[in-house]
Amino acid sequence: MKTRSIIFGAMLAALPALAQNTFENQFRRPLGDVLTEIGERFQVKLKYDIDTTGLVLPYADSRIRPYSVEESLTNVLVPFDFKFVKQNDKTYKLKRYEYPRRTEADGRKLIAWLNSLYSDKGSWELRRDSVKRQVREYLTIDDALAQRVDAKPVFSKIRKFDGYTVQNFYLETLPGLYVCGSIYAPTTKGKHPLIICPNGHFGNGRYNEAQQQRLATLARMGAICVDYDLYGWGESALQVGSEGHQTSKAQVVQALNGISILDFMIERKDVDTERVGVNGGSGGGSQSVLLSVIDPRYTAACPVVSLSSYFDGGCPCESGMAIMRAGDGTCNAELAAAFAPRPLCLVSDGKDWTNITPENEYPYIKRIYGFYDAADKVTNVHLPNEGHDFGPNKRQAVYDFFIETFGLDRSKLDESKVTIESHDALKSFGPNGENMPANAIRHNP
Repeated sequence: MKTRSIIFGAMLAALPALAQNTFENQFRRPLGDVLTEIGERFQVKLKYDIDTTGLVLPYADSRIRPYSVEESLTNVLVPFDFKFVKQNDKTYKLKRYEYPRRTEADGRKLIAWLNSLYSDKGSWELRRDSVKRQVREYLTIDDALAQRVDAKPVFSKIRKFDGYTVQNFYLETLPGLYVCGSIYAPTTKGKHPLIICPNGHFGNGRYNEAQQQRLATLARMGAICVDYDLYGWGESALQVGSEGHQTSKAQVVQALNGISILDFMIERKDVDTERVGVNGGSGGGSQSVLLSVIDPRYTAACPVVSLSSYFDGGCPCESGMAIMRAGDGTCNAELAAAFAPRPLCLVSDGKDWTNITPENEYPYIKRIYGFYDAADKVTNVHLPNEGHDFGPNKRQAVYDFFIETFGLDRSKLDESKVTIESHDALKSFGPNGENMPANAIRHNP
């Protein structure tokens, strides 16, 4: 018997593959090997934004579906909180799970669910008021406002151009923390509409050429426009570093900055308080919707290439706080609908997360506006062949909306008349931060 046991033990030792196929170790295989096999089996290319080194998949073979590459990828990636994004019929990109991003199908289901919650103005307003209150709570904006500094903005000299002026400013909002921006104003006299323009994530921030073109052109046509740095971008990076932008605090501070800038701008004698707009693209569009929810002073809104039912923004400055938990689940489409019945324009395109706006988010928001007999007050400019930018056609949609809504002077619509300033000219603290106040927080990398 002893001899037979020794022989049996030797046989097991000689069969490592058999030893691995036991219940105890759950039929494990390296994740990288499984993904390589899936690529070969289904003849697809897998691109990696993830590191599979050292990752081992339990019950590996049982997760593969011979009839579906996508079901196989889903089963294999889910245990690691990974996901895939289909780029074309033969290419899939593997990525980490992104909390603000879902699928088009998810967006359609969410809109259908939201539509089921209210059937008339009364039921809608009960939901709207509850959601708006919870957004403020999840954002913690009232706590931030309670800590706000009672400060006045500091202005630069005014620079004069063809039909408009530009003036930089900085404003202390929290102790030692400043927001920097620029004011574009018409050279004409009288009361003018005001448009707050939160910045998005396009290259060079508020110094971006398209940003300058848009604000200056709107100013030439008769609107006062204000843009300001994202938290951790531009001159804000001198205070909190670029890494500051990748925190949930960015969403709170940017909202606080938007409120604070509107506070001092709306007191100007040349501002018409009945015509106050908000307009931004990408992350600036997300901010535009949020500001329209938490600040009742806006009378028109135009979020550009941002509003979606299945994407809340890929940055903590858009989705770092849990505001989408409001009402047991919401999205920017419902938050924008809360602007009804005031004029709202959605600018969307065919190559980002706004691709289904004309068939999904827009009809939903229009239905809500219909509760107020104001369906004509919400519009959608969709550019199916364009992608995620703030290009000429997006800017034209913005111009058209504010010309119609605020009565701007279309005859002054000429971007060639705009002077694109250097980055240094737009810096409120000076080219090297030399004008930062003594009490300003300073980033020490």
